[in-house]
Amino acid sequence: MLKNITLSAEEQLIARAREEAERHGTTLNAEFRLWLAAFVQQERAAHGYHELMARLAYAHPGRRFTREELNAR
Repeated sequence: MLKNITLSAEEQLIARAREEAERHGTTLNAEFRLWLAAFVQQERAAHGYHELMARLAYAHPGRRFTREELNAR
């Protein structure tokens, strides 16, 4: 279900954003929905990263590796 919200922005910025969306064959509403989904996913990804780092905190290599060792293939 879609829900309407009201946002405020400078008139010129909105006009330019609408033009940009039109050049991409879409609408400002559609672009905002894509941005909102990406914004939420970014927050989830960051949270997942921090959880993973906390779970792996026990792992230590025992020494510092040289640049050559890190770049070895």
